[in-house]
Amino acid sequence: MEKTVLVFGLGISGIGAAKLLEKRGADVILYDGNEKLNKEATLKKMGEGTKARIITGSLPEEVMDELDLVVISPGVPTDLPVVQKMREKKIEIMGEIELAYLCGKGEVLAITGTNGKTTTTALLGEIMKNASDSAFVVGNIGNPYTTVAEDTREDSVVVAEMSSFQLETIHTFRPRVSAILNLTPDHLDRHHTMEAYIQAKMNIASNQTEEDFCILNYEDEVLRRFAAEVKAKVFFFSSVHKMERGIYLDNGNIIYKNPDDGNAEGTLICNVDELKLLGVHNYENVMAASAMAAVYGVSLDIIRKTLREFAGVAHRIEFVAEKDGVAYYNDSKGTNPDAAIKGIQAMRRPTVLIGGGYDKNSTYKEWIESFDGKVKLLVLLGATREKIAEEARECGFTDIAFADTFEEAVLTSVKAAQPGDAVLLSPACASWGMFKNYEERGDKFKEIVNSL
Repeated sequence: MEKTVLVFGLGISGIGAAKLLEKRGADVILYDGNEKLNKEATLKKMGEGTKARIITGSLPEEVMDELDLVVISPGVPTDLPVVQKMREKKIEIMGEIELAYLCGKGEVLAITGTNGKTTTTALLGEIMKNASDSAFVVGNIGNPYTTVAEDTREDSVVVAEMSSFQLETIHTFRPRVSAILNLTPDHLDRHHTMEAYIQAKMNIASNQTEEDFCILNYEDEVLRRFAAEVKAKVFFFSSVHKMERGIYLDNGNIIYKNPDDGNAEGTLICNVDELKLLGVHNYENVMAASAMAAVYGVSLDIIRKTLREFAGVAHRIEFVAEKDGVAYYNDSKGTNPDAAIKGIQAMRRPTVLIGGGYDKNSTYKEWIESFDGKVKLLVLLGATREKIAEEARECGFTDIAFADTFEEAVLTSVKAAQPGDAVLLSPACASWGMFKNYEERGDKFKEIVNSL
């Protein structure tokens, strides 16, 4: 690849893309709009022998004129003026997912949706590792696709968690099996409208053909309508309805029914009591992952065995400890109201709930209405605390405490909880402003709980 390529955005996926491009012989320019970025530390991440140049702040016109290609990181909004200018100059723009897909081998199983992506991806990743000699788990789950593209083989299977940001910048990316788990308002600060957000998610199936599969949630009306537009073979999962062709929940049993495989009667995969995961939303994640693996040709025995062993992912309704009769759960990945609703629905005890954080322009009434008598105290912190408190009072919920720091919020919860209660960190907000990411927030919670 004898091209001059600008990598825009220098987080983990940007550096992954830049390294892949250098291996492929490109002349790489690293670019970030943040003038305060430490250039030396960033170049060090590229490793010894890098020839990459680095530019921060505004991008000079003459540099733009050199470019053959721009690889844009998921965190960079595609409507920035500098990106618009690149388009006007007819410079090819792609995302790091597209780059990795073009450079990699094997087949891709890709998952998107507002909530449940990480659990579904991690579970499907475990199934595929048990079924294949060469399986990779990549994407929004914290392992950039670009960092493993060179290691893939013709017989590899890549399980990819895809965010709406990543799906905005694909051109030829075509998963063999795709899944959209659900669609609820999120990232509207970036996408501006729900329609634009939905469109980004639906891009996952845009290059699929009749030979491919698309797994959709039958209980999501938007996705039910979308099924008519998809070229791929649609396969539904449902937590409420029995399906003639699909995977569904029936009295706690997960049933797989696929007449195409000669399985018109349906086969029991497992009962939910055999799972280590809690909550209907997790049963939906299990069904989605199982369906993806089954239509791809994995035996139901391998799927069944993996489901029974899978303990879930960190920061998603993760059991931390029981102290003095109080159970502590870390649901730091509940970064929007809909995800946090799943957290509270999974609780089986009176709950002290910690919420609040960065404001993503969400509304919180549905979350508060989902408390359903379980929440005995809501401890709020961060930029959204007044807004959430106001919406809570409008819903008639007044058991609220404020905290100025994260530590104070946790310790206030500890004091309020009685034996037999739960303390749940499920903030319904992003962590920015207090922590780098939800992982750091969840780790801090676990650290405080484990030191009690």
